[in-house]
Amino acid sequence: MDIVTGAIANLIPKLGELLVGEYKLHKGVRKNIEDLWKELESMNVALIKIGEVPRDQLDSQDKLWADDVRELSYVIEDVVDKFLVRVDHIQPDDTTNKFKGLMKRTTKLLKKVKDKYGIAHSIKDIQEQLQKVAARRDRNKVVVPNPTEPITIDPCLRALYAEATELVGIYGKRDEELMRLLSMEGNDASKKRLKKVSIVGFGGLGKTTLARAVYHKIKGDFDCRAFVPVGQNPDMKKVLRDILIDLGNPHSDLAILDANQLIKKLHDFLENKRYLVIIDDIWDEKLWEVINFAFSNRNNLGSRLITTTRNFDVSKSCCLSADDSIYKMKPLSTDDSRRLFHMRIFPDSSGCPSEFQQVSEDILRKCGGVPLAIITIASALASGQQVKPKHQWDILLQSLGCGLTKDNSLVEMRRILSFSYYNLPSHLKTCLLYLCIYPEDSTIDRDRLIWKWVAEGFVHHGDQETSLFLVGLNYFNQLINRSMIQPIYDVIGHVYACRVHDMVLDLICNLSQEAKFVNVLDRTGDSMSFQGNVRRLSLQDRNKDHEGTPLRNFMGISRVRSITIFTSVINIMPALSRFEVLRVLDLSDCNLGKSSSLQLNLKGVGHLIHLRYLGLAGTGIRELSAEIGNLQFLEVLDLERNYEIDELPSTLFKLRRLIYLNVWLDKVVPTPGVLQNLASIEVLRGVLVSLNIIAQELGNLTGLRELQIRFDDDGLDLETSFELMDLLGERWVPPVHLREFVSYKPSKLSALRGWIKRDPTHLSNLSELFLISVKEVQQEDVEIIGGLLSLRRLFIKITHQTQRLLVIRTDGFRCMVVFHLDCGSAAQIMFESGALPRAEVVAFSLGVRVTKEDGNCGFDLGLQGNLLSLQRRVKVYMYCGGARVGEAKEAKAAVRHALDAHPNHPLISIYMLPYIPEDAHDDDVLEYEEAN
Repeated sequence: MDIVTGAIANLIPKLGELLVGEYKLHKGVRKNIEDLWKELESMNVALIKIGEVPRDQLDSQDKLWADDVRELSYVIEDVVDKFLVRVDHIQPDDTTNKFKGLMKRTTKLLKKVKDKYGIAHSIKDIQEQLQKVAARRDRNKVVVPNPTEPITIDPCLRALYAEATELVGIYGKRDEELMRLLSMEGNDASKKRLKKVSIVGFGGLGKTTLARAVYHKIKGDFDCRAFVPVGQNPDMKKVLRDILIDLGNPHSDLAILDANQLIKKLHDFLENKRYLVIIDDIWDEKLWEVINFAFSNRNNLGSRLITTTRNFDVSKSCCLSADDSIYKMKPLSTDDSRRLFHMRIFPDSSGCPSEFQQVSEDILRKCGGVPLAIITIASALASGQQVKPKHQWDILLQSLGCGLTKDNSLVEMRRILSFSYYNLPSHLKTCLLYLCIYPEDSTIDRDRLIWKWVAEGFVHHGDQETSLFLVGLNYFNQLINRSMIQPIYDVIGHVYACRVHDMVLDLICNLSQEAKFVNVLDRTGDSMSFQGNVRRLSLQDRNKDHEGTPLRNFMGISRVRSITIFTSVINIMPALSRFEVLRVLDLSDCNLGKSSSLQLNLKGVGHLIHLRYLGLAGTGIRELSAEIGNLQFLEVLDLERNYEIDELPSTLFKLRRLIYLNVWLDKVVPTPGVLQNLASIEVLRGVLVSLNIIAQELGNLTGLRELQIRFDDDGLDLETSFELMDLLGERWVPPVHLREFVSYKPSKLSALRGWIKRDPTHLSNLSELFLISVKEVQQEDVEIIGGLLSLRRLFIKITHQTQRLLVIRTDGFRCMVVFHLDCGSAAQIMFESGALPRAEVVAFSLGVRVTKEDGNCGFDLGLQGNLLSLQRRVKVYMYCGGARVGEAKEAKAAVRHALDAHPNHPLISIYMLPYIPEDAHDDDVLEYEEAN
């Protein structure tokens, strides 16, 4: 599914299925479907090209044609889906009643006959509508002579030539940090090596301004220098020529040289020079690879190369050497944001008048520290020497984040931000625009979002063996890397959710409104129009005092494919039977217990035969209707935090297409034999089972990627206790697709060690391992776990005996991103050179007394010049029990010194256990204390 192509991307394979499937369609019907298939393939190509052009640059007839075709694609898909469901959606015959089974087969046959004629008439009508749309486009197409088109100025250039003093907060801490990464100070050897630094961040954060500020500050230290903007669609030869000219090599033959010749000339020119080059606004990794050839000669003269980009993947490709660094641009602080905002609006006064203070604070919260947003909005509120009246400030505040404001300054800001949007592949455009279903400032759960993308049909792959969720996870990570969404981390550095910056939300709401992609009803009176077809609906309660329009009176409800409802707006929800083609129904955290329109058992849910996603987390329902078994296409069922449910209907476990099941119900135990019916299940969370089921049934769920289960033997909730792990080690073979394993209770590693030794391939896809309370860890365990090639996140907390020295080897944990190993006071952990090459978050323990007793008096843990991928945080749990206060202080100083020298300057947290009072004497011996 695509924002520009509508349902065509999904339709083409479905029409193909009609042609190759055993439907015995009439020859004329088959011919019509084949013609429609070919027509849609051609239209799909045209629509993709249209989608790559900003709407304000499109011909008006092209826009109308694209909108008409997109709407028709939804109509066609509805017809095809209804046909496929009615023909294929047949319950298994009842073998206990032969007459009843015969009647079902007869009914099935009659329905097939009826549907053949139904789809024939529908396809004919659709073809006629497509012909009318094409004829209308051709009839009204205006052919205009093609004059020389005016060349538009890239608005990013405004930032390039703006005075840096416009942005407070640029000088000071920011350029000091960048200067430190550039190693411009000091006399060590690193100052002489070629140093590359890539500045990466969200559009509008001031990357170009910061780079220019540093450029002007240090350019006098170099033999030659260049500052060259690149942009989205660069001419490679022009970029190379611009670098040469800016460096001071304006030869007349540059215009006739090809790219390879220009690279050689640039390489030769820089061979014996100390240069400073800034390549600004790079969008493409391949472009950088070509440019980088010119700077491959590391002449040890202290040259510096700075790049700026919005794409984290590009920044990584710019910094492949151990000497290189990535500088993640951060938003302005609250104080700097306020000073910049007030300076632009009240330049001649001492500050902001009291009547504007609260509204200005509210506006600044929406700006989120982005200088571009702050300056743009400030310009919209101050016209010349006149400050707009407060009521206009209030209107602007309400419109921000909704895409509704028509102010010219904000339209220009949207255009600047839209460069990032139009640079996305078409599938990422769709996934990004879908985020406008969420209210501003929402914390958007990562997994739920991806499952909704899957259910909406946005996620595609060619390899049928690959989980659609994993493809969607790749989409999610790409949006983060392209700075379009902001990651939210948990305590150990795992991205579990995201947030959309209000300025990006404003952009995508505006784009979605233009494309009629999502309709938002937020009870403000300014919601998107409900005229025409509505396919996706988001009900929000932005204005809780406004009653809004009851959906029961909305005539287009039968065509809605997706509906997401937030909290109190549930009261205007119509009966579920009104929806005919609904695929996504998300009622998470709506209180259904007090709803007058939806009954506690979701009466009518069995009517939603097209449903793929049903989100009921935290809704307070007390019963799940047996009608749930009618939803044979259901892929995701989220029942988390519904503690009043006492029983799950047996029909639930007949849903063979179910991929994700999250229940976490305290009292519900499935009967033996039902779990194995979930043939497609990938994620199974919270199911309460008995031990006699675990080995017999879970072993048949070969597609499992994530398993979180609890056990009901003798009334105990054992989770994955060490007794269970021993049982699994003897009787259970882990599913080959298992990606996450979690144990909350005291555990031994013997079972895990046995699985890996017996057949490493069964855990070859394991990417997350959480062992919250481990009884013993040896060096052998560390090396075995380190050999799991897909492992990206590790959390081990050791509570009992362990080996005194654990070494993290260079050849282990090669894909590890988040590493957490806490061995308490009984061991020291050391890192070999090159260990954890991809780790961005590292947490480890240090037993001060053990380290001292074993002869490591300098507390050298291998941290100096190591762990080079550290980006975000490093935690050290320093266990000081049994050591003297002076030794603990010495250990802390040594570790702090080693970490402070890290080129990426991650956030450093050192926890002293126990805490050392300020008045403690150096010879005092500290008592033992373990971490919680």
